[in-house]
Amino acid sequence: MPGKGWLIAGGVAIAAVVAYLAWQAMADPGLPEGIASGNGRIEAVEIDISAKAGGRLSDILVNEGDFVHTGQDLAVMDTNQLEAGRRQAEAELRRAEIAIETAQSIVAQREAERGSALAIIEQRQAELDSAATKLARSEQLIERNTVSQQVLDNDRAAERGARANLGAAQAQLAASEAAISAAKAQVVDAEAAVDAAKAAIESIETDIADSTLKAPRDGRVQFRVAQPGEVLASGGRVINMVDLSDVYMTFFLSTEQAGRVALGAEVRLVLDAAPQYVIPATVSFVSDVAQFTPRTVETEEERQKLMFRVRARIPADLLRQYIELVKTGLPGMAYVRIDPNAVWPAFLEMEAAQ
Repeated sequence: MPGKGWLIAGGVAIAAVVAYLAWQAMADPGLPEGIASGNGRIEAVEIDISAKAGGRLSDILVNEGDFVHTGQDLAVMDTNQLEAGRRQAEAELRRAEIAIETAQSIVAQREAERGSALAIIEQRQAELDSAATKLARSEQLIERNTVSQQVLDNDRAAERGARANLGAAQAQLAASEAAISAAKAQVVDAEAAVDAAKAAIESIETDIADSTLKAPRDGRVQFRVAQPGEVLASGGRVINMVDLSDVYMTFFLSTEQAGRVALGAEVRLVLDAAPQYVIPATVSFVSDVAQFTPRTVETEEERQKLMFRVRARIPADLLRQYIELVKTGLPGMAYVRIDPNAVWPAFLEMEAAQ
């Protein structure tokens, strides 16, 4: 009977419509004026843990899904080459320290030579004074024919010799002072070599410390990008983790609703996985560019179809309290108060997860 078949089909269709409307009524209890909602997903800031310098990845100390704390060791790079470089720098440091001692000994030796040159100068000056006095006496006596010309010539030769000896001693003093300056320059050079060697050791030790990759924040490991034994370039990614101290939900609102959302506005989040909890949040970002744009925007009706991205951040204190239970990717609903005077509906007045 065809008529009966159509009747049965019509009854099924009506039942389906009634069931759908009933489900919709249960799923959406209705929102008062001033409250907007949007579908979203829990997200967090992602952090790439990368090798500072190129090298071989020695080991990874965590697995995907592990919760890690700030400062925890995550992975270790091979440091054999760095260790060898540090030993070489330490040898250069010892050599430079010995060079300082050697240069200081040379300075002391040159200063002793300078003291000896000063003593010789005094001796030569005394000899010159004596020879000059004797020559002056002989020149007076030669006028009276008291001494011979030979005596006068000898005294003149002696005075010139004494003067030459004094000049030689003064030259030796100048040479000693120049040698002292050169030896002191060697001390400065050796001290600079010591500083350079110490700086090289500090740099290598910093690189060795950086070869142990640590967690910069509390969070959860998402991916092991590399595996032990792989050779990575400088900046090569090893681990991807999420910062669970900065968790938020991204959802979308229409033009009219987004235009009324203020930064810092109160938000209530309800996750599909835990609908019995209401999670408090605040609006931290509203996009200034529409995310879904029709091909043409020429009428007011079409402009109202534009959707803007909104981000609601969960309080840091609440995250710290439940940080090891936080998981990203969970879908849910975000309810935002676009009117500060709006009253939350009963189903959002449940005890918040605090």
